[in-house]
Amino acid sequence: MRIVLVSTYELGHQPFSLASPKAWLVRAGHEVTAVDLAKTKLPEDLIRQADRVAFSLPMHTATRLAVPVIERVKLLNPSARIACYGLYAPLNRELLEGLGVEAIMGGEFEPALVAWANGENFSEISLDKLTFIKPDRSDVLPSRVAYTEASRGCKHVCRHCPVVPVYQGEFRVVQRDVVLDDIRQQIAQGSSHVTFGDPDFFNGPTHAMRIAEALHAEFPQVTYDATIKIEHLLKHRDLLVPLRDTGCLFVTTAVESLDDAILAKLEKNHTRHDFFEVVNLARKTGLALQPTFIAFTPWTTIENYRELLRVLKDLELVENVSSIQLALRLLITTSSRLLELDDIRSIIGPFDRRLLVYPWQGPLDDLAGRIFRIVANKGLNRTEMFAAIWAEASDEPLPENFHLVPRAAVPYLDEPWYC
Repeated sequence: MRIVLVSTYELGHQPFSLASPKAWLVRAGHEVTAVDLAKTKLPEDLIRQADRVAFSLPMHTATRLAVPVIERVKLLNPSARIACYGLYAPLNRELLEGLGVEAIMGGEFEPALVAWANGENFSEISLDKLTFIKPDRSDVLPSRVAYTEASRGCKHVCRHCPVVPVYQGEFRVVQRDVVLDDIRQQIAQGSSHVTFGDPDFFNGPTHAMRIAEALHAEFPQVTYDATIKIEHLLKHRDLLVPLRDTGCLFVTTAVESLDDAILAKLEKNHTRHDFFEVVNLARKTGLALQPTFIAFTPWTTIENYRELLRVLKDLELVENVSSIQLALRLLITTSSRLLELDDIRSIIGPFDRRLLVYPWQGPLDDLAGRIFRIVANKGLNRTEMFAAIWAEASDEPLPENFHLVPRAAVPYLDEPWYC
């Protein structure tokens, strides 16, 4: 069976969601080509010859970008059978089936893809504990930044998170030897930094640290980053020094809001005070933080937004926060736990099949639009963009010496964290 696996967007990383299923499908005897459309054009000749085409949909942006590609594939090869897999495939089943997608797979999708390719039955969402195999990255262009996953899913059920409708508070580990083999092959291709793409690296802290320690022992010059909840950074504060000492350059942490009422709505399981405590802990440890936010929610007031800007300025975190984080609006997707809230159900419109969300209107919509236009200006650095956002949103001027405040170099990736 000739199969093409397609990724449309994965933050510029080498997609694990192509490399892992490719290895499973090749082992099953299929001829597989993996295509990362963030790096290359759609290979139309291959599409015309393919028996099956499967799209990786790990996030919202990837799904929106996939829609016109699916339509193009149907035109190029009407007889090709099409599948979609990943977190956003089950969330958008109705839309995808309307485009001619025959198979939807979520959770631990590799066995389902093999079953689909073999013409066998499979479960749409499976949380089976898998024994993984070394991902096949032979089709993927080398990168200075390696990407792998030590686990999938998440223990937590934050209302806005797209992981929750599929994993329902469960998480699954990728075996340590498979993770390390995947990293080794990317380092051999020239990578010098590793991004762990787990929804939360500390869902299994012992598993995570054993991988970090083994990586550092074998490649002491290689650095890495990971995503960890505020709650876990506090609970496992004894692991911050080992993180630093094993080469962790920075930790991405989803703060989302500095307002306790909004945090409670989102069920983030941390407070404003917890965020300040984590900032202090990280600074004492020498571990850089990359906080992320949902700047605009239905509950956000102008004072909430101004307070966010003031805190980032006062804590000297401006350079730590990707500018897009100051423009993001809350996404309400199908099956989102946000739909459990009466005040959300009362403000949303009908599901938008183009944007793949339930639209909502809030008191700061005009400001949000102006801020988004500012951050779209790629000619500004983070500090300059922050100053422009401050001027747009604040009722007080920035200190005259704002640009002169000394800041240490802050590590971050070129592609900002985005959904």
